[in-house]
Amino acid sequence: MNLSNFGMDSITLAGPLESKLAASKAVGFSQIMLWAKDLASHPGGLSEAVRVVRASGVRVTGIQVMRDYEGLTGPLHEYKLDIAKNMLQVCQAVGAPLLMVCSSTSSHASGDMPLIARQLAKLATLAVPLGVKVGFEALSWGRHINQYEQSWAAVEMADHSNLGVVIDSFHMLANRANLENLEDIPSHKIAMVQLSDFMWRDIRSAEERLETARHLRVFPGEGIHSSELSELLRRLDKNGYRGDFSFEVFNDDYLQLSPEIVARRAHAAAKWVTDQVLRRSLNMRLPVPGHPMMA
Repeated sequence: MNLSNFGMDSITLAGPLESKLAASKAVGFSQIMLWAKDLASHPGGLSEAVRVVRASGVRVTGIQVMRDYEGLTGPLHEYKLDIAKNMLQVCQAVGAPLLMVCSSTSSHASGDMPLIARQLAKLATLAVPLGVKVGFEALSWGRHINQYEQSWAAVEMADHSNLGVVIDSFHMLANRANLENLEDIPSHKIAMVQLSDFMWRDIRSAEERLETARHLRVFPGEGIHSSELSELLRRLDKNGYRGDFSFEVFNDDYLQLSPEIVARRAHAAAKWVTDQVLRRSLNMRLPVPGHPMMA
């Protein structure tokens, strides 16, 4: 695990697309997770936004976010499927290998797991010829799927090689997830890991959950759940995950700072993360009293 495994999430940074790319690259990040609206809202249009990204030399790890896709039927499903197809085209245009799909919050969505699995498999199949993978994430306020074990159950049931699960530390911390169950997910089925923390131990209401998620996250190493994050990281490492990590930190304070300042905070967070995994590795290698190495 090194700096090349980490990237910023563009939602964390203020300013236009160009400044977000430049700030990330300046501190040593070689990748970025882009929100589709960063491209769609570019004053030069999508084609110019794609040119800017490709000219930057920064690798795009994925595009966010397809919302309220699974569990719908009839015209609602057809509408969302059409939106998803368009987002897959954006992924292909900008060279993003992943489209992130977050679990539905719609009151019209069914919790029928076989239906959800079939619809995720359908999207994964459509993504294959475009060279894009689909990652499914459990929102902690998802209507039917709000725990990472449930998102994994849907992905496992779909049984599609082009579909994986997204691990998001905020939603796991907010729901006090059982980290032991991470062992049930093969490392090759984890499409992405998103990291963030927050500043209080308990979330006391649905309103506070949304407020924290959308405005008050902080980087790993800055929040109050460092021990849980360390355990999460070590379990992922032990299970063989060697993929990308993205700092998805929604924070209104950071949006009042220059992208350069926030990118430096993210760089410090990357060092904190690698230190947690390295500390585990070193502890495993320390000789025990009475061991021949101690003689």
